[in-house]
Amino acid sequence: MRAKGSAPSVSQPLDLAGFTEWLVDRGLRGLSLEEQVDGFCRRVMEAGFPARRFNMLMGTLHPRHGARSYTWRPEGLTTGAFPRRRNDDENEAYLRSPIHHLRASGEARLRRRLDTGGALEFPLLAELREAGMTDYVARLVRFDVGDAPALHIDGDPNDPARPNPLQGIFFSAATDVPGGFDEQHLKQVADALPYLALAVKSRSTLDVARTLLDTYLGADAGGRVLTGAIDRHSVQRIQAVIWFCDLRGFSSVASRVPQDELVEILDAYLEAMARPVLDHRGQVLKFLGDGFLATFDLAQRSRQSVCVDALAAASQLLELFPSFNAERRAAGKKTLEFGVALHLGEVLYGNIGASERLDFTVVGSAVNEASRIEGMCRPLQRRVLVSQTFHEAAVSCGGRLTSLGVHALRGIREPQELFTIAGG
Repeated sequence: MRAKGSAPSVSQPLDLAGFTEWLVDRGLRGLSLEEQVDGFCRRVMEAGFPARRFNMLMGTLHPRHGARSYTWRPEGLTTGAFPRRRNDDENEAYLRSPIHHLRASGEARLRRRLDTGGALEFPLLAELREAGMTDYVARLVRFDVGDAPALHIDGDPNDPARPNPLQGIFFSAATDVPGGFDEQHLKQVADALPYLALAVKSRSTLDVARTLLDTYLGADAGGRVLTGAIDRHSVQRIQAVIWFCDLRGFSSVASRVPQDELVEILDAYLEAMARPVLDHRGQVLKFLGDGFLATFDLAQRSRQSVCVDALAAASQLLELFPSFNAERRAAGKKTLEFGVALHLGEVLYGNIGASERLDFTVVGSAVNEASRIEGMCRPLQRRVLVSQTFHEAAVSCGGRLTSLGVHALRGIREPQELFTIAGG
């Protein structure tokens, strides 16, 4: 590993007594990845390892991010995220990186001296040389997935540019000391890396689980499942504002467009309709084909303040939708309209389903009623309808709501007065 013509470094071993036990303890305590990486780097630096830059990179399962990086310098730790779908420049940079080299070659270690004046095959190394670094080392600590099926994302499973997102951690270090790293020091740090990897894997597995649950169930529902609410009978009664919405004309469009275009339409419109809900402290519980069910929980706040948030979300949607559709028309894309119902009532919130396939959602007569109210959007030619119960709770918004009269709702015994937002 030593460059030709360089004299071997002579130094005392790093004082890393108890270091591996310390790493395992921090992993068992579930410290954040930032704390774990920062602690590792500071500890080896204080022990005498002369690195001026460390970097740890690992894949993740996140709807937007494919990997996260942690770069440590004496002045502190910085973090970054890489998009799941790289553009051409980002993909080219990855293909010309040390981490891709290790993944593609199957090697576990890489070392390059930067002070010899020779050619450097990775652009990163040229940047480090320019910054005064003299030596660079990297290691890929792989996770053995055992009998678990391999995870391959977006493409050819044999393409090293699309690696298993949870396959291990990449760790590198660079120094500016003359002569580069000491071989004995490198071995000591390398021997400790599997312990860091184990601690990082323990915490990252929890982070991935939390991200996936938040993504597929919603933040509150995901948190409840992660903390043990997984019994089929784990259901409670809550008061909530119910948001029920769908797209008008979607079925007709779906029968006339190719699959890729259909997916683009759904993704674009569901994103546009969900964003106001999320911006105003709502939770999207379930996507229902061309619509979704959301809630605004009343547990921690007053009915009035929650109703104000829900109305603000509906108003935001009404305000943004015309420009959103105008942009799509200008781009030659299909456009749709929407219907939203806002209702307030008691619902059952928790696990519903079969013993081995559960859904964390809300059910009850209030949910059915919200669905029936949303079904009145088309005949009443309105995009937003508000129930009488919601109107009574949103007393501070009374001036913004206009009565549409009393209407019979399919399957609901008592007719009720419906309201709309001005311009809705």
